[in-house]
Amino acid sequence: MISIREYEDKKTEERGWTDAFSAAVTRMESEGGGTLVVPVGRYETFPIELKSNMTLYLESGAELVFIQRSEGFPVIRSEFEGRDSFVYMSCIYAKNAENVTLCGHGTVNGQGEYWWKHMRELPYGRPYLICFEHCKHVKILDVKLTMSPAWTVHPLYCEDLEVRGISIRNPWNSPNTDGINPDGCQNVRIADCLVDVGDDCITLKSGTEETPEKQPCENITITNCNLVHGHGGVVIGSEMSGGVRNVTITNCVFQDTDRGIRVKTRRGRGGVMESVLVSNVMMERVLCPFVFNMYYQCGAQGTSYKEKTPHEADETTPVIRNIFIQNCLVNDARAAAGFFYGLPEMPVENVSISDCRIRMMENSEGGQTAMMEDLPDMAGEGIFMRFAKNVSFRNVQVENYKNLSGAKEAWDLDETVSVIR
Repeated sequence: MISIREYEDKKTEERGWTDAFSAAVTRMESEGGGTLVVPVGRYETFPIELKSNMTLYLESGAELVFIQRSEGFPVIRSEFEGRDSFVYMSCIYAKNAENVTLCGHGTVNGQGEYWWKHMRELPYGRPYLICFEHCKHVKILDVKLTMSPAWTVHPLYCEDLEVRGISIRNPWNSPNTDGINPDGCQNVRIADCLVDVGDDCITLKSGTEETPEKQPCENITITNCNLVHGHGGVVIGSEMSGGVRNVTITNCVFQDTDRGIRVKTRRGRGGVMESVLVSNVMMERVLCPFVFNMYYQCGAQGTSYKEKTPHEADETTPVIRNIFIQNCLVNDARAAAGFFYGLPEMPVENVSISDCRIRMMENSEGGQTAMMEDLPDMAGEGIFMRFAKNVSFRNVQVENYKNLSGAKEAWDLDETVSVIR
Protein backbone atom coordinates (compact mmCIF):
# COMPACT_ATOMS: atom_id res chain seq x y z
CA MET A 1 0.00 0.00 0.00
CA ILE A 2 1.40 3.37 -1.06
CA SER A 3 0.23 6.87 -0.15
CA ILE A 4 0.44 9.47 -2.87
CA ARG A 5 1.86 11.77 -0.19
CA GLU A 6 5.10 9.79 -0.43
CA TYR A 7 5.62 11.45 -3.80
CA GLU A 8 4.74 15.02 -2.80
CA ASP A 9 8.21 16.18 -3.83
CA LYS A 10 7.21 15.56 -7.46
CA LYS A 11 4.31 18.01 -7.26
CA THR A 12 4.78 21.10 -9.49
CA GLU A 13 2.89 24.30 -10.02
CA GLU A 14 2.48 23.58 -13.74
CA ARG A 15 1.40 19.93 -13.57
CA GLY A 16 0.10 19.57 -10.04
CA TRP A 17 0.30 15.99 -8.79
CA THR A 18 0.58 14.46 -12.29
CA ASP A 19 4.21 13.33 -11.97
CA ALA A 20 3.57 12.06 -8.45
CA PHE A 21 0.78 9.77 -9.67
CA SER A 22 2.91 8.62 -12.60
CA ALA A 23 5.81 7.71 -10.31
CA ALA A 24 3.57 5.86 -7.88
CA VAL A 25 1.91 3.85 -10.68
CA THR A 26 5.31 2.99 -12.20
CA ARG A 27 6.52 1.70 -8.84
CA MET A 28 3.41 -0.40 -8.28
CA GLU A 29 3.62 -1.83 -11.78
CA SER A 30 7.21 -2.92 -11.14
CA GLU A 31 6.06 -4.62 -7.93
CA GLY A 32 3.21 -6.45 -9.63
CA GLY A 33 0.44 -4.16 -8.43
CA GLY A 34 -0.86 -2.75 -5.16
CA THR A 35 -3.07 -0.07 -3.65
CA LEU A 36 -2.48 3.65 -4.11
CA VAL A 37 -4.13 5.63 -1.32
CA VAL A 38 -5.17 9.24 -1.82
CA PRO A 39 -5.61 10.82 1.65
CA VAL A 40 -7.85 13.74 2.58
CA GLY A 41 -7.06 16.80 0.48
CA ARG A 42 -7.31 18.33 -2.98
CA TYR A 43 -5.09 16.92 -5.73
CA GLU A 44 -4.93 18.75 -9.04
CA THR A 45 -3.62 16.58 -11.84
CA PHE A 46 -3.73 15.64 -15.49
CA PRO A 47 -4.88 12.10 -16.44
CA ILE A 48 -3.95 9.08 -14.31
CA GLU A 49 -3.32 5.82 -16.18
CA LEU A 50 -3.70 2.65 -14.11
CA LYS A 51 -2.19 -0.77 -14.81
CA SER A 52 -3.06 -4.37 -13.94
CA ASN A 53 -3.58 -5.45 -10.33
CA MET A 54 -3.98 -1.88 -9.08
CA THR A 55 -6.45 -0.25 -6.73
CA LEU A 56 -6.84 3.53 -6.57
CA TYR A 57 -8.41 4.25 -3.18
CA LEU A 58 -9.78 7.71 -2.41
CA GLU A 59 -10.31 8.40 1.27
CA SER A 60 -13.41 10.30 2.34
CA GLY A 61 -12.53 13.97 1.91
CA ALA A 62 -10.02 13.30 -0.87
CA GLU A 63 -10.71 15.02 -4.20
CA LEU A 64 -9.01 14.44 -7.53
CA VAL A 65 -9.40 17.64 -9.58
CA PHE A 66 -8.42 17.46 -13.24
CA ILE A 67 -6.65 20.53 -14.57
CA GLN A 68 -8.48 22.64 -17.14
CA ARG A 69 -5.90 22.64 -19.93
CA SER A 70 -6.27 20.37 -22.92
CA GLU A 71 -2.55 20.46 -23.74
CA GLY A 72 -1.86 18.44 -20.58
CA PHE A 73 -4.08 15.57 -21.75
CA PRO A 74 -2.30 12.97 -23.92
CA VAL A 75 -3.97 12.22 -27.25
CA ILE A 76 -4.68 8.53 -27.79
CA ARG A 77 -6.35 6.42 -30.46
CA SER A 78 -9.62 4.98 -29.20
CA GLU A 79 -13.33 5.26 -29.98
CA PHE A 80 -15.57 8.28 -29.61
CA GLU A 81 -19.32 7.68 -29.94
CA GLY A 82 -18.71 4.46 -31.88
CA ARG A 83 -16.10 5.78 -34.30
CA ASP A 84 -12.38 5.07 -34.44
CA SER A 85 -10.93 8.41 -33.39
CA PHE A 86 -8.10 10.29 -31.80
CA VAL A 87 -9.32 11.52 -28.42
CA TYR A 88 -7.99 13.10 -25.27
CA MET A 89 -7.10 10.47 -22.68
CA SER A 90 -9.77 10.02 -20.02
CA CYS A 91 -9.13 11.53 -16.60
CA ILE A 92 -8.76 8.04 -15.12
CA TYR A 93 -7.77 5.48 -17.75
CA ALA A 94 -6.63 1.90 -18.20
CA LYS A 95 -6.15 -0.26 -21.29
CA ASN A 96 -5.50 -3.99 -21.63
CA ALA A 97 -5.41 -4.31 -17.85
CA GLU A 98 -6.82 -6.86 -15.39
CA ASN A 99 -7.95 -6.56 -11.79
CA VAL A 100 -8.33 -2.78 -11.73
CA THR A 101 -10.33 -1.08 -8.97
CA LEU A 102 -11.33 2.51 -8.29
CA CYS A 103 -12.90 2.79 -4.84
CA GLY A 104 -13.33 4.76 -1.63
CA HIS A 105 -15.62 7.59 -0.57
CA GLY A 106 -13.65 10.42 -2.14
CA THR A 107 -14.51 12.56 -5.17
CA VAL A 108 -13.37 12.67 -8.80
CA ASN A 109 -13.98 16.14 -10.26
CA GLY A 110 -13.49 16.49 -14.02
CA GLN A 111 -14.02 20.28 -14.05
CA GLY A 112 -16.09 19.83 -17.18
CA GLU A 113 -17.01 23.50 -17.62
CA TYR A 114 -13.78 24.09 -19.55
CA TRP A 115 -14.50 21.23 -21.97
CA TRP A 116 -18.16 22.14 -22.47
CA LYS A 117 -17.25 25.75 -23.27
CA HIS A 118 -14.59 24.82 -25.84
CA MET A 119 -16.09 21.60 -27.25
CA ARG A 120 -16.63 23.07 -30.74
CA GLU A 121 -13.02 24.26 -30.95
CA LEU A 122 -11.23 21.12 -29.75
CA PRO A 123 -9.20 19.18 -32.34
CA TYR A 124 -9.94 15.86 -30.60
CA GLY A 125 -12.83 14.24 -28.76
CA ARG A 126 -13.39 15.34 -25.18
CA PRO A 127 -12.03 13.05 -22.44
CA TYR A 128 -14.36 10.79 -20.51
CA LEU A 129 -14.07 11.05 -16.76
CA ILE A 130 -13.31 7.32 -16.45
CA CYS A 131 -12.57 4.87 -19.26
CA PHE A 132 -11.39 1.30 -18.94
CA GLU A 133 -10.68 -0.16 -22.38
CA HIS A 134 -10.19 -3.87 -23.13
CA CYS A 135 -9.97 -4.62 -19.42
CA LYS A 136 -11.06 -7.62 -17.32
CA HIS A 137 -12.23 -7.83 -13.71
CA VAL A 138 -12.94 -4.14 -13.16
CA LYS A 139 -14.57 -2.59 -10.08
CA ILE A 140 -15.77 0.98 -9.51
CA LEU A 141 -17.09 1.24 -5.96
CA ASP A 142 -18.51 3.99 -3.72
CA VAL A 143 -16.75 7.00 -5.26
CA LYS A 144 -18.41 10.33 -6.02
CA LEU A 145 -18.07 11.50 -9.63
CA THR A 146 -18.90 15.00 -10.81
CA MET A 147 -18.46 17.57 -13.60
CA SER A 148 -17.44 15.09 -16.28
CA PRO A 149 -16.06 16.58 -19.53
CA ALA A 150 -18.13 14.07 -21.57
CA TRP A 151 -19.47 10.61 -20.68
CA THR A 152 -18.75 9.91 -17.04
CA VAL A 153 -18.01 6.16 -16.88
CA HIS A 154 -17.20 4.45 -20.19
CA PRO A 155 -16.16 0.81 -19.96
CA LEU A 156 -15.19 -0.17 -23.52
CA TYR A 157 -14.86 -3.87 -24.45
CA CYS A 158 -14.59 -4.91 -20.81
CA GLU A 159 -15.41 -8.26 -19.23
CA ASP A 160 -16.55 -8.82 -15.65
CA LEU A 161 -17.41 -5.29 -14.57
CA GLU A 162 -18.97 -4.20 -11.28
CA VAL A 163 -20.16 -0.64 -10.66
CA ARG A 164 -21.64 -0.34 -7.18
CA GLY A 165 -22.58 2.38 -4.73
CA ILE A 166 -21.28 5.32 -6.75
CA SER A 167 -22.91 8.71 -7.21
CA ILE A 168 -22.68 10.76 -10.40
CA ARG A 169 -23.77 14.39 -10.44
CA ASN A 170 -23.44 16.53 -13.55
CA PRO A 171 -25.55 19.64 -14.26
CA TRP A 172 -28.85 18.86 -15.97
CA ASN A 173 -27.85 21.03 -18.95
CA SER A 174 -24.26 19.77 -19.37
CA PRO A 175 -23.71 18.40 -22.90
CA ASN A 176 -23.26 14.65 -23.46
CA THR A 177 -22.45 13.92 -19.82
CA ASP A 178 -23.99 10.43 -19.80
CA GLY A 179 -23.66 8.54 -16.54
CA ILE A 180 -22.58 4.91 -17.05
CA ASN A 181 -22.12 3.64 -20.62
CA PRO A 182 -20.96 0.01 -20.95
CA ASP A 183 -19.92 -0.37 -24.58
CA GLY A 184 -19.37 -3.83 -26.06
CA CYS A 185 -19.03 -5.24 -22.53
CA GLN A 186 -19.93 -8.67 -21.13
CA ASN A 187 -21.01 -9.68 -17.64
CA VAL A 188 -21.80 -6.31 -16.09
CA ARG A 189 -23.50 -5.53 -12.78
CA ILE A 190 -24.57 -1.96 -11.94
CA ALA A 191 -26.12 -1.67 -8.47
CA ASP A 192 -27.00 0.85 -5.77
CA CYS A 193 -26.01 3.92 -7.80
CA LEU A 194 -27.33 7.48 -7.92
CA VAL A 195 -27.03 9.05 -11.38
CA ASP A 196 -28.11 12.66 -12.00
CA VAL A 197 -26.77 13.93 -15.34
CA GLY A 198 -27.30 16.07 -18.43
CA ASP A 199 -27.80 13.21 -20.89
CA ASP A 200 -28.74 9.53 -20.62
CA CYS A 201 -28.22 8.07 -17.13
CA ILE A 202 -27.21 4.50 -18.02
CA THR A 203 -26.71 3.48 -21.65
CA LEU A 204 -25.84 0.11 -23.17
CA LYS A 205 -23.94 0.37 -26.46
CA SER A 206 -22.16 -1.88 -28.96
CA GLY A 207 -20.79 0.34 -31.73
CA THR A 208 -22.15 1.82 -34.95
CA GLU A 209 -21.97 0.65 -38.54
CA GLU A 210 -18.64 2.53 -38.66
CA THR A 211 -17.11 0.73 -35.67
CA PRO A 212 -14.22 -1.51 -36.79
CA GLU A 213 -14.52 -3.85 -33.81
CA LYS A 214 -18.10 -4.79 -33.00
CA GLN A 215 -18.76 -6.75 -29.83
CA PRO A 216 -22.14 -7.41 -28.22
CA CYS A 217 -23.10 -5.81 -24.94
CA GLU A 218 -24.55 -8.75 -23.05
CA ASN A 219 -25.39 -10.26 -19.68
CA ILE A 220 -26.17 -6.97 -17.95
CA THR A 221 -27.85 -6.48 -14.58
CA ILE A 222 -29.00 -3.03 -13.42
CA THR A 223 -30.59 -2.96 -9.96
CA ASN A 224 -31.42 -0.67 -7.05
CA CYS A 225 -30.46 2.54 -8.85
CA ASN A 226 -31.91 6.04 -8.58
CA LEU A 227 -31.80 7.79 -11.96
CA VAL A 228 -32.58 11.52 -12.11
CA HIS A 229 -33.00 14.06 -14.93
CA GLY A 230 -31.21 13.05 -18.11
CA HIS A 231 -32.74 12.29 -21.49
CA GLY A 232 -33.30 8.65 -20.55
CA GLY A 233 -33.16 6.50 -17.42
CA VAL A 234 -31.85 3.23 -18.88
CA VAL A 235 -31.11 3.45 -22.60
CA ILE A 236 -30.08 0.99 -25.29
CA GLY A 237 -28.45 2.47 -28.39
CA SER A 238 -28.29 4.23 -30.59
CA GLU A 239 -24.93 2.52 -31.02
CA MET A 240 -26.14 -1.12 -31.09
CA SER A 241 -24.58 -2.55 -34.25
CA GLY A 242 -22.82 -5.31 -32.30
CA GLY A 243 -26.04 -6.35 -30.56
CA VAL A 244 -27.41 -6.01 -27.02
CA ARG A 245 -28.92 -8.97 -25.21
CA ASN A 246 -29.72 -10.54 -21.88
CA VAL A 247 -30.48 -7.37 -19.92
CA THR A 248 -32.28 -7.20 -16.56
CA ILE A 249 -33.42 -3.87 -15.10
CA THR A 250 -35.01 -4.21 -11.64
CA ASN A 251 -35.91 -2.30 -8.49
CA CYS A 252 -35.00 1.15 -9.82
CA VAL A 253 -36.50 4.63 -9.41
CA PHE A 254 -36.55 7.14 -12.28
CA GLN A 255 -37.29 10.79 -11.47
CA ASP A 256 -37.77 13.62 -13.99
CA THR A 257 -36.01 11.82 -16.84
CA ASP A 258 -37.30 12.67 -20.32
CA ARG A 259 -37.83 8.98 -21.06
CA GLY A 260 -37.68 6.00 -18.75
CA ILE A 261 -36.65 2.87 -20.65
CA ARG A 262 -35.41 4.17 -24.00
CA VAL A 263 -34.36 2.09 -27.01
CA LYS A 264 -33.14 4.00 -30.06
CA THR A 265 -31.83 2.87 -33.43
CA ARG A 266 -32.43 3.29 -37.17
CA ARG A 267 -32.03 1.68 -40.56
CA GLY A 268 -28.39 1.13 -41.40
CA ARG A 269 -27.29 0.44 -37.82
CA GLY A 270 -27.97 -3.30 -37.85
CA GLY A 271 -27.56 -5.37 -34.69
CA VAL A 272 -30.04 -7.39 -32.64
CA MET A 273 -31.44 -6.13 -29.34
CA GLU A 274 -33.21 -8.96 -27.56
CA SER A 275 -34.13 -10.50 -24.24
CA VAL A 276 -34.71 -7.46 -22.04
CA LEU A 277 -36.60 -7.72 -18.74
CA VAL A 278 -37.84 -4.61 -16.92
CA SER A 279 -39.47 -5.25 -13.55
CA ASN A 280 -40.33 -3.48 -10.31
CA VAL A 281 -39.49 -0.01 -11.59
CA MET A 282 -41.06 3.21 -10.32
CA MET A 283 -41.08 6.39 -12.40
CA GLU A 284 -42.15 9.95 -11.60
CA ARG A 285 -42.70 12.88 -13.96
CA VAL A 286 -41.14 11.29 -17.03
CA LEU A 287 -42.20 12.38 -20.50
CA CYS A 288 -42.75 8.77 -21.53
CA PRO A 289 -41.90 5.67 -19.48
CA PHE A 290 -41.23 3.27 -22.37
CA VAL A 291 -39.82 4.37 -25.74
CA PHE A 292 -38.76 1.95 -28.48
CA ASN A 293 -37.84 4.04 -31.52
CA MET A 294 -36.44 2.52 -34.72
CA TYR A 295 -36.53 5.88 -36.53
CA TYR A 296 -34.06 7.64 -34.25
CA GLN A 297 -32.19 10.51 -35.87
CA CYS A 298 -28.49 9.81 -35.38
CA GLY A 299 -25.24 9.76 -37.31
CA ALA A 300 -24.39 11.10 -40.73
CA GLN A 301 -27.08 8.91 -42.32
CA GLY A 302 -29.70 9.68 -39.68
CA THR A 303 -32.14 11.57 -41.88
CA SER A 304 -31.94 9.37 -44.98
CA TYR A 305 -33.81 6.43 -43.47
CA LYS A 306 -37.02 8.14 -42.41
CA GLU A 307 -39.43 6.65 -44.99
CA LYS A 308 -42.37 4.69 -43.58
CA THR A 309 -42.55 2.44 -46.65
CA PRO A 310 -40.87 -0.98 -46.41
CA HIS A 311 -37.24 -1.42 -47.38
CA GLU A 312 -35.58 -4.73 -48.13
CA ALA A 313 -34.31 -6.22 -44.86
CA ASP A 314 -30.62 -7.13 -44.75
CA GLU A 315 -27.72 -7.21 -42.28
CA THR A 316 -27.99 -3.43 -41.80
CA THR A 317 -31.59 -3.71 -40.58
CA PRO A 318 -31.82 -3.45 -36.77
CA VAL A 319 -33.88 -5.99 -34.81
CA ILE A 320 -35.74 -5.43 -31.53
CA ARG A 321 -37.46 -8.44 -29.98
CA ASN A 322 -38.40 -10.26 -26.79
CA ILE A 323 -39.17 -7.35 -24.45
CA PHE A 324 -40.80 -8.05 -21.09
CA ILE A 325 -42.10 -5.19 -18.93
CA GLN A 326 -43.79 -6.07 -15.64
CA ASN A 327 -44.73 -4.69 -12.23
CA CYS A 328 -44.02 -1.05 -13.02
CA LEU A 329 -45.64 2.00 -11.41
CA VAL A 330 -45.57 5.33 -13.25
CA ASN A 331 -46.92 8.58 -11.79
CA ASP A 332 -47.46 11.83 -13.70
CA ALA A 333 -46.15 10.79 -17.10
CA ARG A 334 -46.42 13.86 -19.29
CA ALA A 335 -46.44 12.93 -22.99
CA ALA A 336 -47.48 9.31 -23.53
CA ALA A 337 -47.84 6.10 -21.52
CA GLY A 338 -45.66 4.25 -24.03
CA PHE A 339 -44.22 4.65 -27.53
CA PHE A 340 -43.28 1.69 -29.75
CA TYR A 341 -42.39 2.39 -33.39
CA GLY A 342 -40.79 -0.41 -35.40
CA LEU A 343 -39.92 -0.59 -39.08
CA PRO A 344 -42.41 -1.87 -41.65
CA GLU A 345 -39.84 -4.45 -42.79
CA MET A 346 -38.79 -5.30 -39.21
CA PRO A 347 -41.49 -4.69 -36.58
CA VAL A 348 -40.70 -4.62 -32.88
CA GLU A 349 -41.50 -8.24 -32.01
CA ASN A 350 -42.69 -10.13 -28.94
CA VAL A 351 -43.52 -7.39 -26.46
CA SER A 352 -45.19 -8.32 -23.17
CA ILE A 353 -46.47 -5.64 -20.77
CA SER A 354 -48.08 -6.89 -17.57
CA ASP A 355 -49.13 -5.71 -14.12
CA CYS A 356 -48.32 -2.06 -14.77
CA ARG A 357 -50.11 1.10 -13.65
CA ILE A 358 -49.42 4.31 -15.55
CA ARG A 359 -50.99 7.57 -14.46
CA MET A 360 -50.78 10.51 -16.84
CA MET A 361 -50.27 14.03 -15.47
CA GLU A 362 -53.42 16.11 -15.60
CA ASN A 363 -53.27 19.14 -17.90
CA SER A 364 -49.72 18.34 -18.97
CA GLU A 365 -48.12 20.40 -21.72
CA GLY A 366 -46.42 17.19 -22.88
CA GLY A 367 -43.43 17.28 -25.17
CA GLN A 368 -41.27 15.30 -27.59
CA THR A 369 -41.97 11.64 -26.88
CA ALA A 370 -39.18 10.37 -29.14
CA MET A 371 -36.49 11.95 -31.31
CA MET A 372 -38.05 11.11 -34.64
CA GLU A 373 -38.62 13.32 -37.65
CA ASP A 374 -42.19 14.46 -38.35
CA LEU A 375 -43.46 13.18 -35.00
CA PRO A 376 -45.69 15.78 -33.35
CA ASP A 377 -45.44 16.46 -29.64
CA MET A 378 -47.78 14.45 -27.44
CA ALA A 379 -49.54 15.32 -24.20
CA GLY A 380 -51.28 12.84 -21.89
CA GLU A 381 -51.70 10.11 -24.53
CA GLY A 382 -51.95 6.37 -23.95
CA ILE A 383 -49.70 3.66 -25.37
CA PHE A 384 -48.87 4.46 -29.00
CA MET A 385 -47.72 1.60 -31.28
CA ARG A 386 -46.85 1.27 -34.96
CA PHE A 387 -45.16 -1.66 -36.71
CA ALA A 388 -45.18 -4.10 -33.79
CA LYS A 389 -45.79 -7.85 -33.82
CA ASN A 390 -46.98 -10.24 -31.12
CA VAL A 391 -47.79 -7.67 -28.45
CA SER A 392 -49.58 -8.66 -25.26
CA PHE A 393 -51.14 -6.54 -22.50
CA ARG A 394 -52.15 -8.10 -19.19
CA ASN A 395 -53.48 -6.09 -16.27
CA VAL A 396 -52.22 -2.79 -17.65
CA GLN A 397 -53.94 0.30 -16.28
CA VAL A 398 -53.55 3.72 -17.85
CA GLU A 399 -55.26 6.64 -16.12
CA ASN A 400 -56.02 10.19 -17.27
CA TYR A 401 -55.04 9.40 -20.85
CA LYS A 402 -56.30 10.78 -24.13
CA ASN A 403 -55.63 9.65 -27.68
CA LEU A 404 -55.44 12.12 -30.53
CA SER A 405 -56.54 9.36 -32.90
CA GLY A 406 -59.83 9.08 -31.01
CA ALA A 407 -59.11 5.55 -29.79
CA LYS A 408 -61.23 4.72 -26.76
CA GLU A 409 -58.82 2.23 -25.25
CA ALA A 410 -55.59 3.18 -23.52
CA TRP A 411 -53.55 1.87 -26.44
CA ASP A 412 -53.45 3.54 -29.83
CA LEU A 413 -52.79 0.74 -32.33
CA ASP A 414 -53.39 0.48 -36.06
CA GLU A 415 -53.33 -2.29 -38.65
CA THR A 416 -49.50 -2.48 -38.46
CA VAL A 417 -49.73 -3.92 -34.91
CA SER A 418 -50.63 -7.52 -34.08
CA VAL A 419 -51.89 -8.14 -30.54
CA ILE A 420 -52.00 -11.48 -28.70
CA ARG A 421 -55.38 -11.63 -26.96
